[in-house]
Amino acid sequence: MRHVFWVVAAVFLAAVLAFLMLPVAAIFLNVPPTEAYTSTVATDALWVTVKTSAIANLAFLVVGTPAAYVLATTRIPGRALLVTLCELPLVMPPAVAGIGLLAAFGRVGLLGEQIEALGLTIAFSEAAVVLAVAFVAGPLYLRGAVAAFAAVDRDCTEAARTLGAGPARVFARVAVPMAAGGLGTAWATAFARGVGEFGATIIFAGSLQGITQTLPLAVYSQLDADFDQALAIGALLILFAAAILITVRLIPACHRYFTRTSASRAATSTSP
Repeated sequence: MRHVFWVVAAVFLAAVLAFLMLPVAAIFLNVPPTEAYTSTVATDALWVTVKTSAIANLAFLVVGTPAAYVLATTRIPGRALLVTLCELPLVMPPAVAGIGLLAAFGRVGLLGEQIEALGLTIAFSEAAVVLAVAFVAGPLYLRGAVAAFAAVDRDCTEAARTLGAGPARVFARVAVPMAAGGLGTAWATAFARGVGEFGATIIFAGSLQGITQTLPLAVYSQLDADFDQALAIGALLILFAAAILITVRLIPACHRYFTRTSASRAATSTSP
């Protein structure tokens, strides 16, 4: 009976893998991966995707890391509500996120007059892509960063405070290095989410080749014009996503390795 269960479970696993991998295989079987790099549409979309996603996630890394530390380590009134508000964009439909960004930063939005007074235009520009990616992917990093800081041993941070370290020093020299593995994984996951962003971007930024057209938008734009080209760009996007996924898997292992190496060196240097 036990063997029957494992046989059935193996069949189910094979069915799941076949279902998940069949669309991926179909893309690469129809269009060789190398063709994804040849067209101007693909290379322009790749450049826009990498640039805007990197800027958005780097900005949220700088701003969101201290914010996550505060949420994870302090008992502020209404903390649960604050966490819920920060995570709200994760469950918002992407189209609603795009409309919200347009209503806030568009020409007739809440901040439209103030933005125009500065001589700036955000909607339907590269800045709009950055804001859209930050809005939908930033909360994903924030959630992971809060979990990473919450897992840090409180005894270590308390010991640093006892030795006279201020809050900023404890944060930078103790909390961040100890949570580095979780922070790196959260950042890579958020980056992957930003790369695949579609709904908020097309509403708030449009799909202008070389300016606001990211890889997902390029796939959509080529569906009717050139289906083979859409497949090629899809192959490029899969390769890009796979690279990010591999990075997510490697970050914790690398962090553990460097942590063990640093601990061994410290023990060696202090031994008589």
